Amino acid sequence: MKTVSPETFTADGVVADIYRPDTHPRAVLVLAHGAGGNRQTAIMRAYGTEFSGRGVFVACIDLPYRQRRPKGPPSPSGAAGDRDGIRAAASLFRSESDGSLILGGHSYGGRQASMVVAEDGDTVDAAGLLLSSYPLHPPGKPDRARTDHLGDITVPTVIVHGASDPFATTEEITDAIALIAAPTRLVEIAKTGHDLKPDKKPTAQLAADAVDELILNGSTR
Repeated sequence: MKTVSPETFTADGVVADIYRPDTHPRAVLVLAHGAGGNRQTAIMRAYGTEFSGRGVFVACIDLPYRQRRPKGPPSPSGAAGDRDGIRAAASLFRSESDGSLILGGHSYGGRQASMVVAEDGDTVDAAGLLLSSYPLHPPGKPDRARTDHLGDITVPTVIVHGASDPFATTEEITDAIALIAAPTRLVEIAKTGHDLKPDKKPTAQLAADAVDELILNGSTR
């Protein structure tokens, strides 16, 4: 994968790495990081590089809890504020393209993005979701599935899943995404865990292929 140097954006409470395509953007993708990471983790850089190379404006954001402290997990009490951070970024960057707006993220960030779409999809006007390693349940605790809001998602959704992810088996994630009231596409990455190994696997390319087909080109096959 080629090296791409993003530009840093900091304004209006939003901190992001911006990956600009060489041409006028055909879509905008706002991505939030996982619980232990930030906007510069390997999977975020991989998505930023791959999607911008396909003509998409990509904003990899630091969620509000990460802006407040450089390390440590998010607090459940701050989750609503993290979702507000996604909303703010979506509003800020939406005008970068007259094409589609896609929200998403890795693990915790993807879960919060999915909740934003479920809670106020009409006002945020997202055309699709990209969920990378959706944390369906805590490892070893399948009885604590995070599925309550999935039935309220009404936009096409791509889910990128590592076959050995301890946060969900392939069967569990397949059953969960069947709850989404819109077309879905599961991209399984073989012999891969929660981090999706973007430096060793074609994870970003496969994710972008699925987004192109299901969301940007409107295929529901």
